[in-house]
Amino acid sequence: MDFRFWKTQKERKPVSAARDWFNSILFAVVAATLIRWTTVEAYVVPTPSMENTILVGDYLFVSKFHYGTRTTSTPLQVPLTHQKIWGTNIPSYLDWVELPSYRFPGISEVKRGDVVVFNVPPVSMNEGQEHPIQLKSNYVKRCVAVAGDRLQIVDKEIFVNGSALPHPENMKFRYLVAAKDEITPRTLTRLELGNDDYYFLGRSDNKVMYSMLLTNKQLKEISSLPFISSVAKEDKTNKGPENDIFPSSEYSLWNGDAYGPLVIPKKGMSIEINDTTLAYYGETIKLYEHLDNVSIENNKLIIDSKVRTNYTFSQDYYFMMGDNRHNSLDSRYWGFVPGDHIVGKPLFIWLSLDYDAGIMDKVRWKRMFTKIE
Repeated sequence: MDFRFWKTQKERKPVSAARDWFNSILFAVVAATLIRWTTVEAYVVPTPSMENTILVGDYLFVSKFHYGTRTTSTPLQVPLTHQKIWGTNIPSYLDWVELPSYRFPGISEVKRGDVVVFNVPPVSMNEGQEHPIQLKSNYVKRCVAVAGDRLQIVDKEIFVNGSALPHPENMKFRYLVAAKDEITPRTLTRLELGNDDYYFLGRSDNKVMYSMLLTNKQLKEISSLPFISSVAKEDKTNKGPENDIFPSSEYSLWNGDAYGPLVIPKKGMSIEINDTTLAYYGETIKLYEHLDNVSIENNKLIIDSKVRTNYTFSQDYYFMMGDNRHNSLDSRYWGFVPGDHIVGKPLFIWLSLDYDAGIMDKVRWKRMFTKIE
């Protein structure tokens, strides 16, 4: 009797080329999936809301382990996909099995001023469809207030706990620019203004009018040009409330440049339930506190058929804004980011493509491997 539990090289059957390819591909998919889930993942930036810190066409490496890797709640999913299978409208996952999601300890916490990738919470920002948290659309913004902070925006300036928040170096605001004639494409390129950075408004009083999104450096450069007649700030401070501001209520008659004060919910923070607190926090409690039976009726918070007179938050929340302050759909318009929606910390730009440039200038070589701050 042969008690050997292995076979020698000569006794092994030769592996076919097809089986060898299958094994290699399977190993690569499993390895890539594990790396993507646990350590780093690549993302591309499709919108200008973080310009000029991050540009459209920047490809980012995002660390999952900085803030802690999350376990998946959808094990029945096509590997290396997000909401849909590549190039189709077919969902990439099945909701037959949904598991609780947990976060492993990270090496740091989300800090005020961090650039953060997160799953945007509202259904309206996810093509109107409800998805598991990890499969909601990915956004990248700057965290301007952490859990427990008191946030207020006064004439475009952000104040947190009474102190002004420093401006990111490449932050943009909107300006009304009057020129003596149309600005040439060559000048706009020299000023590093892309198609999303300026809008032709027409002619008025023998002047050509533009609405432009400019950094401080671009503002100084364009103001010094001899054919520029004037540059004036555009803001919403004195223009009254915006209809789509968060939270939308009689107690928050705010806009993007005049906002708050508003306290960001913190785990363990208790609030008394009344008309005002429900207006500020009611939807957050209802949608993101993982309560099975909750409703808001006649200015009352009802949980498990009981009217609550106070509520204690079960997780931390964050307030995110884009550096392109007048061209960013962020927490001012859709609300707080729950802690369980945090994805990771962008580390650096590994590739940057200018989609509007010619083929010879398509790659922004100077941006490659630059750190994100």
